[in-house]
Amino acid sequence: MNIIITGASRGIGYELVKLFAENADYTIIALSRDSQKLNQLQKECQESFPLSNVIPIPYDLTDKNAKGLTAEITKHCKTIDLLINNAGQIVNKPFINLTLSDFETVYATNVFGVAKLIQDILPLMVSPKRGHIVNISSMGGVQGSAKFAGLAAYSSSKAAVACLTECLAEEFKDRNISFNCLALGAAQTEMLEQAFPGYKAPVSAQQMAEFIGNFAVTAHHFMNGKIVPVSISTP
Repeated sequence: MNIIITGASRGIGYELVKLFAENADYTIIALSRDSQKLNQLQKECQESFPLSNVIPIPYDLTDKNAKGLTAEITKHCKTIDLLINNAGQIVNKPFINLTLSDFETVYATNVFGVAKLIQDILPLMVSPKRGHIVNISSMGGVQGSAKFAGLAAYSSSKAAVACLTECLAEEFKDRNISFNCLALGAAQTEMLEQAFPGYKAPVSAQQMAEFIGNFAVTAHHFMNGKIVPVSISTP
């Protein structure tokens, strides 16, 4: 299986790469802006799993002029079976103080970067096996869930990702590709600590990665276009 994971340099993305690296039959393309941490991740995986095949590719999802990603990917694998859009950006600020730049920063990663990467990768999802694109959203982007002051830009961007998933599932339902979305509750990551210093989440990044990894390799055989809440609290 050939897998792409964005936001691979920290948190859930980092743990996902390590999880998949245990399987020598997987080729994992790890994307992030932080080349140093990607190289560290590759080294860590090789030390723990000598037969692992982790390919670090520095890439900025927000760079409108970025080119050559698919060419770089196809040096290592001609087709892609699984794409996990895990990279995320958050701003915690009262709505009245949010600037257009704040919204642009969050949406550039959480929405526009996701859409552009999917467009780039779709031509590579031509394997006879059913492909799967998993978009990572948030409980804050799900209708009816509890909302938090200060997260208007972040939560609205994650709502857009959820709706995008449903739209693409319908548009590509005849292409042997499933689109699903996981709306995550709080997990203990660097991004969470940055947004809410001192808050302790009930789930670790490793635990959440284990759930996402299992979902990503199995769920597309049973569902398409679904928004799945992943939270131990209700709503």
